[in-house]
Amino acid sequence: MRRFFAMALMLMFVFGTIPSPMFAGQDDLATAVNAQTTTPIKYLVVIFDENISFDHYFGSYPVATNPPGEPSFTPAAGTPAVNGINGTLTSQNPNSAAPFRLDPSQASTCDNDNHYTAEQQAYDSGLLDQFVQFTSATGTGCTPNLAMGYYDGNTVTALWNYAQRFAMSDTFFATEFGTTVMGHLNLISGQTHADGAATVKGMIVNGSVIANVDPTLDDCSSGTEITMTSKNVGDLLNTANITWGWFYGDFTATGYVNGVAQCSSEYDGHYDPFLYYASTSNPHHLQPTSTAMIGKQDQANHQYDLTAFWNAVAAGNLPSVSFVKPPHIDNGHPSDSTPLLEQGFLVNTINQLQQSRYWRNMAIIVTYDDSDGWYDHVMPPIVSQSNDPLNDALGGSAVLCGVANTTAGAYEDRCGYGPRLPFLVISPYSNINYVDHATTDQTSILRFIEDNWNLGRIGDQSFDAQAGSILGLFNFSGERPTTLILDPNTGEPGGGTD
Repeated sequence: MRRFFAMALMLMFVFGTIPSPMFAGQDDLATAVNAQTTTPIKYLVVIFDENISFDHYFGSYPVATNPPGEPSFTPAAGTPAVNGINGTLTSQNPNSAAPFRLDPSQASTCDNDNHYTAEQQAYDSGLLDQFVQFTSATGTGCTPNLAMGYYDGNTVTALWNYAQRFAMSDTFFATEFGTTVMGHLNLISGQTHADGAATVKGMIVNGSVIANVDPTLDDCSSGTEITMTSKNVGDLLNTANITWGWFYGDFTATGYVNGVAQCSSEYDGHYDPFLYYASTSNPHHLQPTSTAMIGKQDQANHQYDLTAFWNAVAAGNLPSVSFVKPPHIDNGHPSDSTPLLEQGFLVNTINQLQQSRYWRNMAIIVTYDDSDGWYDHVMPPIVSQSNDPLNDALGGSAVLCGVANTTAGAYEDRCGYGPRLPFLVISPYSNINYVDHATTDQTSILRFIEDNWNLGRIGDQSFDAQAGSILGLFNFSGERPTTLILDPNTGEPGGGTD
């Protein structure tokens, strides 16, 4: 009888119904039993950074230049190739300027143009030859032809090392062409359309968001505003009683005037997509009532700062699903941040999570909201057509974004997929030194959450219904990667947290 019970416990662990007691406390064990999953992943952490195309960070992977005085990178034997910028694309590029390497001294750059229409124009019917004209930054002091610049393993060293030890995709796309808000909304709902939304030229068209607009339900909003009407993944997680949270570095209110939250100059409501929905908004930026309530329903309504995230980790109260948004200075966004500051945040965060009790049953996803207009040489598959003559321009005036959308009631102005983005899975269950080539997009993360926690689908023409699977980056039965502790300053192995 005792042997039968022990075997039953072992089978439950193998098939992902409870975590190993070696790596979890009683609170974690109870949470996992109540939240059965279809994989051994009990804790998902999605780090959502800013404005990077795949080629901008990984176009030359795994070959780094390795000049003296810069962090070095040497690929492991057998490192797989990616669909990157080959010699022909460097010497005979169809753009008016060739791709060129940026070094660590050029970590701070201007901000390119990544608007919905401009990006479509850069892709030019699949020729991908108009980035200089339509997306390159042109301000005073900006590097000429900036959109064609890329970094290698001597600048984004940590990300290249994570790709070596864990798994990455070279066929992961933004769900649509366009900007920050669209990427964030697609991540959590697969939907940028709101029923009854008023038209605002160049921002909200045919009910769809095509530019950065503010959430109506946020005390700190000040521009064009919208409230989304679809469900989001938070609604599905609440219905299933699964703990979750969005943790944003600049979220904390600096004070209150007549009960209205005041925010710092660094705060940006575009970086918390749950504020766009009445069901998941925390308009007054209220703090959780206690550490024990982080991830559960209280006045914070699952919207927190990063202090709450680390308090939950320390207290043994990490939610099952956590979205982590760095403060603006660390999120990699050109002109606001740099890849070196982003690297420091990523390494410190991932180092700590690997050394936590949760690592044994955790997956960390690192990806981005949009491409910032940086060059990428891969034409995305167009799975969502749109024919708005004022805003769609992927195929010129004849074929605006694919063939005419004849589906009854189909939402317009959601042209996609958009640009290719970096995507990494860091987990004990990652495939090792692996590149996945399956077509996926931002809503593939949404679909993984839905499937892993048995939540069902969003509906209302959400892109989750057609999203490809990210399971190809995992190996739930084979060799386990060890932890990879990196130096936050250089991105090289062997460092600690600072």
